Amino acid sequence: MIAMSMDSAHTQAVEEPVLQESKVIIFWSITVWLVVMNTTMFNVALPSVLKELSLSSSTASWIVSGYSIVFAIATLTYSRLSDFIPIRRLLTIGLSLLAISSIIGFISSNFYMLLAARLLQAGGAGAVPGLAMVLAGRYIPISRRGKAMAFISSAASLGFGLGPVIGGLITQYLGWHYLFMVTGFVLLLLPIFRRLLPYEEVQKGKFDILGSILIGLGVTGLLLYLSSFSLPILIGSILILGWLWLHIHRIPMPFIQPALLKNRQFTKLLFIGFGAFVTHFSSLFLMPIMLSVLFEKEPATIGLLIFPGAILSAIAAQFIGRLIDRFGNIPLILFGEGFLIVATVSFAFFGGLSPYAILFTYMFMSTGFSALTSSISNEISRILDKKQLGAGMGIAQLVQFFGGAFGVALTGLLLVWQSGISVDAAYRNIFIGLTVLLSATLAVFWHYRKSKGI
Repeated sequence: MIAMSMDSAHTQAVEEPVLQESKVIIFWSITVWLVVMNTTMFNVALPSVLKELSLSSSTASWIVSGYSIVFAIATLTYSRLSDFIPIRRLLTIGLSLLAISSIIGFISSNFYMLLAARLLQAGGAGAVPGLAMVLAGRYIPISRRGKAMAFISSAASLGFGLGPVIGGLITQYLGWHYLFMVTGFVLLLLPIFRRLLPYEEVQKGKFDILGSILIGLGVTGLLLYLSSFSLPILIGSILILGWLWLHIHRIPMPFIQPALLKNRQFTKLLFIGFGAFVTHFSSLFLMPIMLSVLFEKEPATIGLLIFPGAILSAIAAQFIGRLIDRFGNIPLILFGEGFLIVATVSFAFFGGLSPYAILFTYMFMSTGFSALTSSISNEISRILDKKQLGAGMGIAQLVQFFGGAFGVALTGLLLVWQSGISVDAAYRNIFIGLTVLLSATLAVFWHYRKSKGI
């Protein structure tokens, strides 16, 4: 009997994948940093792209919005596929696509070639954030998971801050083509991941191609509606999403599991994360405009003013992760919500006074955003069953990045609608609106706590 138990324990130890935790987290964080930085640094290069390729602003907007749409859908797709395809294989595909797209982008000489490169980049980059959370939820114990997720989130925050600085320098001195070489460096990380990531067996399963197409079309349609206000596009998007809802209830292994969408605790966390991404991306969009319009700052100076907030977030992440592991997610979610609300209120009433007010306020926002997103991701990994983890993390990433794209699009529209008033008042109104949104997410979180009996 004892021998049988020992044999069983030995077999389990052999079969259980082992993760070289600290090394994987460091290299994955570097990859996240490169991917996120790629997103923000290319925005700085858009004026140069417009001029060199003789594009209109509406045509060039597809370079940004197209990337956001494909990135969001790809994130969910990779997370969903991780339920039956090894993470190592999926990451290999994603990083290979990033490398190929870097070559195409570097040699691109027209709009269509550039757009194809950016869309292919997004298709590869989507593997990085989604699979990071799946990997952490699957292989890192709960006692250390908060620290790991906070470290990865801090890398993303650092990418947001460094993107405009590095993107501006590369564009000014080398040209926008060289921006693609930055993401090409991920190819050097691929052999490392192939060695470090645990071996997993391929699981039986059937990928829901129709479901992935429907959600892609539905999300794309909603974002297009925000830029065009076309009623046919809105109606078409609603019909497609309705078809998706019927479809996922008719097949045994849908792209999105209905049980997840019916899980009220999960959907509450989705809304909180959505509000955080709307706030952060809207602020990142507005800060450069405020610094340029109100204080006439140059692009390089704007990047340097945003950078300290990103650095502070990266440093604070080390403490945030330890606090999550020690005290749980609930206190850190409250901390993040509080810092974000303080930041939006400060932006509303003090942002127009001095560029240094914007610098210090963003330090609050970036730290709060890092704390909130890390603890939300960790909480989702705790409340979901392991069988739902891949799909759940993917949906969370999709909702969050859709929130970011939604926030930027809506902020742009609000600026246009308020063209008849002073720019200072227009910025103030937007940040007051973001404060109201955060107050709503705080109310939802309070209800979440009550439902858990905390």
